[in-house]
Order: sequence, then C-alpha cells, then structure tokens
Amino acid sequence: MGLKLGEMLLKAGKITNEQLEEALKEQKSHGEKLGEALLRLGYIKDDNVINEFLAKQLNIGTVKLNDLELDPDIVNLIPIDIAQKFSVIATIRVGKVLFVATNDPGNVFVMDTLKFVTGYEIQPVMSSKEAIGDALDKYYGTTESLSEIVDEFSEDLEVIEEEEEDVSESELQKAVQDKPIVKLVNSIILNAIKIKASDIHMEIYEKRFRVRYRVDGVLREVSHLPYGLRFAVVSRIKILAKLNISERRMPQDGRIKIHAFGRSIDLRVSILPCIFGEKIVMRLLDPESLMLDMSKLGFPPHAQKSFDKAIHMPFGMILVTGPTGSGKTTTLYSAMQSLNTPDVNIMTAEDPVEFNLDGINQVQMHSEIGLTFSAALRSFLRQDPNIILVGEIRDAETADIAVKAALTGHLVFSTLHTNDAPSTITRLIDMGLPPFLAASAVRLIVAQRLLRRVCKDCKEEYTPEPEQLEILGIDLEEVKEKGLKFYHGRGCPTCSGTGYKGRIALFEAMPITKELQKLIIEGASALEIEELASQQGMKTLRQEAIDRMFEGITSIEQVITETTD
Repeated sequence: MGLKLGEMLLKAGKITNEQLEEALKEQKSHGEKLGEALLRLGYIKDDNVINEFLAKQLNIGTVKLNDLELDPDIVNLIPIDIAQKFSVIATIRVGKVLFVATNDPGNVFVMDTLKFVTGYEIQPVMSSKEAIGDALDKYYGTTESLSEIVDEFSEDLEVIEEEEEDVSESELQKAVQDKPIVKLVNSIILNAIKIKASDIHMEIYEKRFRVRYRVDGVLREVSHLPYGLRFAVVSRIKILAKLNISERRMPQDGRIKIHAFGRSIDLRVSILPCIFGEKIVMRLLDPESLMLDMSKLGFPPHAQKSFDKAIHMPFGMILVTGPTGSGKTTTLYSAMQSLNTPDVNIMTAEDPVEFNLDGINQVQMHSEIGLTFSAALRSFLRQDPNIILVGEIRDAETADIAVKAALTGHLVFSTLHTNDAPSTITRLIDMGLPPFLAASAVRLIVAQRLLRRVCKDCKEEYTPEPEQLEILGIDLEEVKEKGLKFYHGRGCPTCSGTGYKGRIALFEAMPITKELQKLIIEGASALEIEELASQQGMKTLRQEAIDRMFEGITSIEQVITETTD
C-alpha cells in the first residue's frame, strides 16, 4: 500500500509532526479514522484534501458527485438501505465492473457486501461523505428520477388506445392534462437539459415505447416508458408545441419555450407518423450551449486567418458546409456576432430561427405562405443590407439570387449539405449556377465536423489495432520515432463510462484564390480542385483530425468514423 496517510500528509507539508502525533492520540481515544481526527482538530480544513491523499494511497480515482448526473438505473443497483447504511452510491457500470463512490474505500467488508448484493465486481472511487449524502438525498430521497416517475403509473391509468381513432379532441385534452402525464413529460425534458443532451427521441414500436437522448453526438437509450401511455405522452407534447392533437397521419412541426434552471430554452419539435405510432424528436436550443466567441470555436491558426480575412471583406459569399448537427449554425452565428456593430445592417433568412441575436434582423421562413429563401432574399435587397445570411441554399433560384447579391456589394453567408469544401463548388454548378458566377462570387468555403473529445479524467496512452493504422495509412514505427502517441479514454464516472466528454469542431477552410477561380471556370472536378487547394496550404478534414488525434484531443476511432480520404 506504500506510505500511510499520515506519512503522506506529513511529506506533502499538509501537517506537522506535532499535529500528526496529536491526531493519532485523538484517533485512538475516540475510535475514529485519522482523517476524521485531523478534520475535527482543524489541522486539515478541507475533507477533499483527505480524499485526495486517500485515493493516492489506495491507487484509486476520485469523483466529484456534484458535477455528475448519474443514471438512476445504475444508482438503484444498490438498494437504498445498503446505500444509506454504508454511505455509498453507484456511479457508472462498465461491463462487469460497478464504480461505487465511497469515503471508506479500504473497507473490505463493505466492498464484499456490495459485490454480493449487486452481482458486480466493485471498483471504489473516492468522494467526500457530504457529497455522497447529498447524492443519496437526490437519487433516493424526495427528488424523483425519471425511472421513479415511470414506476408511479398504475395499470388502471386511463389512456387512449390505438383503436380509438374517432376519439374526440376534448377527450384527448382531458387525458393529457392528468398530473402523472404532465410530470412524466416534464421529467423527460428536464433530465435531457441536465445532462446537456442536444436532442430527445421518443419512439413507438410494436410492443415498446422508448426514450433516447443525443449527448455529444451519440444517441443513448435512457428509458422505456409504459406502452399504454404512448398516445397520452405524444398528445401532451403536441399541446405544449401548439399542434393539432387529433391529427396522427401527417407530419407536424412546432416549438416549445420553457424556463428551467434559471434560463429560457427553446425546443424544436418534429412529429413523424410511423407504422406503430408517431415518432417525436425534440431539439434543445439552449443559449448556454451557443459559443459566439470566434476565438473559441476551435479553428486552427491557418484556417482562422482565412476565415477572419473572408468575413471582413466588403462583399462576396462565404459557405459553411457539413451534415446536420455538425455545428454550422454556431459558426455562422459567431461570425454574425463578431460583425454585429451599429453601423452594419445584418439580415438573416432562417428555417428555423434557432437563437435570437440582438441587433440582427432575423426572418423565419414560412414556405406554406410563399415566404421561401428566394422570396426573402428578394425582399432583403430592398432593405439596404450590408450582410445577408441565408440559412441554406436548397435550389437554383436561391443560389442565383445569393450569388448576384454577393457580386453587387453584399457579404453573403450560407450553408450547403456537402461532404467537403471542394465538392461544394461542383454542387453549386450541378444546381445550374454557371461556373464563372460561382468562381467570381465565392470567397471562402468551410467544411466542418464535430469530433468527440477523449475524457481528460480517464485519458490513457495505448496502441491502436493494426487495421485502424492501415486505414489511415499510419506507420507505427515512424510514429514512435517522432515521439507521437495515441490516446483513448478507458471509461470513468465523469464520462459515464464512454471514454469521451464533450466535442471539438474540425474545420477544412478553402479560400478561393485566383488559381482556383481559373480552375473552376475551366470546369475542373472536385478532385482537381482539392489537389490545387492542398498545394496552396489547405488541410483536409482527415488531416486536421489526425492532428487533433496526435495532440491527444480525440481518438483514432473518431478520426476513422467522422472523416474520409
């Protein structure tokens, strides 16, 4: 076990010899632990110091329970009476191992009891007694978890069955106002906000009704709701989103605005009829998650320089490309905010308007009444704009108007769904835009992705599989000679056992130089455009991802799954 706790604290200068001797006497006379004696005597002021040194002594990790949102199903693996008796709480489960927070990790009897009760191998992690007490109150006490709320529903709860196609709207309204349904829906939304989920998925299958959250770009199954509640829950969400609750055959879209945890949060609701019921996806638009500081977006220096230069040009077009959920909106909003000054007229056409930006004129598209991107753009040009943002170029008409606006003294921002920067030009030409217009108008194209970050608390060096290295064309020996290393997360309470915590943006910035303009006008392919751009200094998404991998920010798995050659 190495040094004893008292010796470690003495060596670190936390206590003196006299204080240690006095604490040891007190420990014997009161029958308490040394750490408790030191705290009671005031020689150590913070119990976190004791926890830290105990963890070092026993070679285990520490956990800050106040910073974590635990899975109630994992917590409940330890019965409440056992958890309270021994002051322990389950944090995460990784395979056959259950991580348990305790302030007495050396107690073999407690660890053996937990192993017997749960059927798992027990891995203790150090936490303060106070933090464990707060967590016990939170997860076993009066605060109800999603699992507990689901368990409250009785079998005789009146719900709307599938066969009742002719049920009246008044009956639906009555069913979804029941307090248990209201409480359940509120809990689903609040739990998603707590764990910083970006989306909530509610899906009805033949015999089950499940809820999934998307966290850091990955879907996690969090609960199975009672199957008999499916129509009542869907109808409740429709009411909140001001949708037609009696319509179950057509897709519907709406919004819910809520106030939670001291801030306003918008939920964008999409409802799609499937064969066994309606699927709901709610996107959480949390102002706290919007990063509007250009310097913190994650641009590498060379790409940041190109982006800053382009957005400060008096006219021209800047395109941001990538799949849904790749962070395009954040990049565009950050650019808008950096250009938002009293002497500039900024107008945006969005579908939907995700966040409100003070000082910027934002217009929500309504295609059902003819307010499309192209219609909005025509009106914008009569509103004396300096900067225009078009949410997405979806058709030839919008592309044509946007390009002409960029050539007549306006700075235009927009997005396209393409895989990389070079293929964006060919996509515009495929839409019917003449090559000479595309070459003249576009100033910069940025392709982006979001990569998951390796968890800092459980990050460790390792050697990837040979197949993974082969996919990326990496020679292991050459990497070792250069002193480069690979990292991954082994899984810990902080990252809920996933090995990842948070995400980082990845950018491929391609300025349209005169040489590239000439190539575009000549009708070059995306591959030819990429080759010339690379010669001029552009780094592809994969190259950027590999750089982040060797910086220890992301893993080789993320590089392979999120980028291509």
